[in-house]
Amino acid sequence: MQDFAKILSGLHQDESGQDLIEYALIAALIAFAAIAGMNYVATEINNAFSKIGSKLSNAIS
Repeated sequence: MQDFAKILSGLHQDESGQDLIEYALIAALIAFAAIAGMNYVATEINNAFSKIGSKLSNAIS
């Protein structure tokens, strides 16, 4: 029974996996922000090309 108590006590004090979880959460937050930012950038690029296309069409005709 004392061995089991020592194992449980060791697991309670072991925090080596905590850093991995924190890094995973940070990576997920960065990925989410990048995806959200890319959607905005893609929309703005699409709008810019649409404006350029319409100006070229007006200049040709």
